[in-house]
Amino acid sequence: MRILVLLAVAGSCSTSTKHDDGPTMPVVVEPVKPTQPARRVYVSSPSGDVPVTVEVVSTEAKIERGLMYRQHMPPDDGMLFLLPVEKDWTFWMRNTLIPLDMLFIKRDMTIAGVVENATPKTDTIRSVGIPSVYVLEVNAGWAAQHHVAAGAKVRFENVK
Repeated sequence: MRILVLLAVAGSCSTSTKHDDGPTMPVVVEPVKPTQPARRVYVSSPSGDVPVTVEVVSTEAKIERGLMYRQHMPPDDGMLFLLPVEKDWTFWMRNTLIPLDMLFIKRDMTIAGVVENATPKTDTIRSVGIPSVYVLEVNAGWAAQHHVAAGAKVRFENVK
């Protein structure tokens, strides 16, 4: 009986350099998801088309939230609002922390008007008084930097 106990104890010790910390779990490799092509808006300017990489929002909740609470937006990025109908849309900057330019875009893909340097954290209503169906928000100063104004042509890439 004593021999069996010693064999059991000896058998539980290993001189192998392999560490076995428990049962081997199968390695699960997640399939690589194809990345979505970048969504861009190109705005015509005197120096050529200027690309803006955009986050697209189209649901009521996302449209209402917009860029609220964001502390930073890269210089060549923006948010494109796909609005449900063409009308004279109004925007405010409540809880928006960064100053913005707003480009209101008509169904014919021309800029109806631009609101420049909208002051953050205000409830001031901003509009251009002309119906639009899209609004592109970019960092304040973008429109002036690129000499973009009402009448400029716009085109979308990988949007919708």
